[in-house]
Amino acid sequence: MKLCVVGSGYVGLVTAVGFAEMGHDVVGVDNDVRKVESLSAGRSPIYEPGLEELLLRNMEGGRLSFTTDLAQGMAESLFCFIAVGTPNADDGSADLGAVLAVARQIARSLSGYRVVVVKSTVPVGTSKKVDQVMREELGLAPGVPQERFDVVSNPEFLKEGSALEDVLRPDRVVVGVDNPRVAELMKELYAPFTRNGHPVYLMDVASAELTKYAANAFLATKISFINKMAELCDASGADIMNVRLGMGSDRRIGMPFLYAGVGYGGSCFPKDVKALIHTGEALGIPMGILKEVEAINARQKEIPLDIIDRLHPGGTDLKVAIWGGAFKAETDDIREASALVTLEGCLARGHRVALYDPEAMVNLKARYDGRVTFGKEPYEVLSGADVLCLLTEWRVFRTPDWDRVKKLMRRAVVIDGRNQYDPRDLSARGIECYGIGRGLKSSSR
Repeated sequence: MKLCVVGSGYVGLVTAVGFAEMGHDVVGVDNDVRKVESLSAGRSPIYEPGLEELLLRNMEGGRLSFTTDLAQGMAESLFCFIAVGTPNADDGSADLGAVLAVARQIARSLSGYRVVVVKSTVPVGTSKKVDQVMREELGLAPGVPQERFDVVSNPEFLKEGSALEDVLRPDRVVVGVDNPRVAELMKELYAPFTRNGHPVYLMDVASAELTKYAANAFLATKISFINKMAELCDASGADIMNVRLGMGSDRRIGMPFLYAGVGYGGSCFPKDVKALIHTGEALGIPMGILKEVEAINARQKEIPLDIIDRLHPGGTDLKVAIWGGAFKAETDDIREASALVTLEGCLARGHRVALYDPEAMVNLKARYDGRVTFGKEPYEVLSGADVLCLLTEWRVFRTPDWDRVKKLMRRAVVIDGRNQYDPRDLSARGIECYGIGRGLKSSSR
């Protein structure tokens, strides 16, 4: 089948590559000329394991191409996916400007029937707005049956770092559709992805739109809940790792996203929680639980700074080494990253900061070059450091040479923001270790 994907950001690019990998003919459309030139040369603008390899393979196979011309992308495409960004507006709502602008462009470029698929994360009612602006552009009356296009909601459930796996082997596909004929077309489109029994859930459009926000908000709630339990652990002498085992082994709860740490970040959870709060309040429904989720998450990001301040009250000439700048491992995305709160706080306090991240260095240097020292490998940033903060759970940080760490640092102190290390083991090596919910100090356990 032939389709175009409008927007070559994270969701759009991974979606386009995934459909091409499954044998569909795909045209990626973006108004960023430099991005299209880079993609047409086989270079991905984002880091995602395996993405560039599949990008090249499908371009060489003739199944994937890129253009800045929407009409060209739509020319032979039955499906037009909208996968542009929906950042938070000042009031926390999702900014739909780009989505609706693309919808108008699609209407102007129609040369036959098209299925318009809203892939962007959007609040309830957005697909109706897409239908409305397309009708306005075409001069069609509201609510009157027409055969020029149908609008479908098809939210994405991608996890950065494993997005290709999520596209190629989805645990479910959610489709919000009003037209039974279009429902069959969507099932045919997704057939290559669901042959191993992964379900396609067909539902009304509003439910599909809300499902995406509900899923992300619930996962964010799990993270904030276990972080609140970690705070109780520090106050009571319990160990959050033991509490997690006891909770997570309950099949009704489960282990995923039940990790205490320095909070969630990225392009989805913070944005979607804010947007869902705004949606609820606009409908007159108090969203107190999600406001608390936000507040807990913001508090978690401050923990490394609190520990540094406690260890060095009024300290000057401190060097803080940071391992990890991306919001999670296996991505170069630094949006809403917990590490940025620590980094900014240290700079505001006059501390010297040295940082290493395996993939996010380009994005970090674009923002902090000249103010932060960047290392070429993990140990380079440790020389003379008073504190080491582990803030992203990259594999390269899992089993350090602790003797080397201790020798390089001026004071052997580790703030383990991802609970990767055993505080008792580090204490036995003469290294102070402060985890999240592991006790305030390793020597106290």
